[in-house]
Amino acid sequence: MPDPDGLWFSGIAASPAAIQLVCFAHAGGAPSVFRDWPAHLGPDVQVVPVLLPGRGLRLWEPASADIGALARDIATALIEQGFLDRYAFFGHSMGALLAYEVTCVLRERGAPAPERVFVSGSRAPHLYGTALGTEMSDDALLAWVRELGGLLGSGTRTQFDRRLPTLRADLRACESYRPQRRRPLDCPLTVFSAEGDLIADLEQTEQWRSYTTGAMRRRHFPGGHFYLVGPHRFSLLRELSDDLARFTPARRRKHQ
Repeated sequence: MPDPDGLWFSGIAASPAAIQLVCFAHAGGAPSVFRDWPAHLGPDVQVVPVLLPGRGLRLWEPASADIGALARDIATALIEQGFLDRYAFFGHSMGALLAYEVTCVLRERGAPAPERVFVSGSRAPHLYGTALGTEMSDDALLAWVRELGGLLGSGTRTQFDRRLPTLRADLRACESYRPQRRRPLDCPLTVFSAEGDLIADLEQTEQWRSYTTGAMRRRHFPGGHFYLVGPHRFSLLRELSDDLARFTPARRRKHQ
């Protein structure tokens, strides 16, 4: 779907002087997860959070429960708005599935590949398709989100109820997701995981290895599934900064 008003990217325009880090949040999440990332990643990295339907300025739109359809629409918006000159993807949990699917769609359309794909807090794509909470009552789902340590669990019940339809749609999208049979990606992959993650354990995240013929790096943090919104996010941001530095203009000039 065309995106003339830039709603997918909250009106952000691509900066030719920076590498674009296109970021996909977790189920029920929003671009606010990445609010403080620009201050930590510096001026050579432009953080571009993806705003999905059903949240923020797109609250009036129904949330989609179809990962494939979302990926196709996001790929179209990225191409139309010029974000593919030099870019990388970061996705956490459901966002990792979107990062992977969008990368595949862009490849099918002949678009440039990302410099690197960062997947976080996510089992490998073929391990999805199991129950992830849609069968729970509202009270049980709230308790589960709190146990995971997510942002939704830290708010009031009214705030949780307001976001509940979007969260349930996102969980349905993950439960119904089935990856297509495709050749592995060519770009390098970094897999972030966390100790005590109840959704994506170490073995499940390790299976991302079969999804790329490029280099794969692993990093494991404390903090559980939502380590990226707690104090351990600073370790994550340092890792991202180090990886992305290789693609920034200053670092590229230094090696010429």
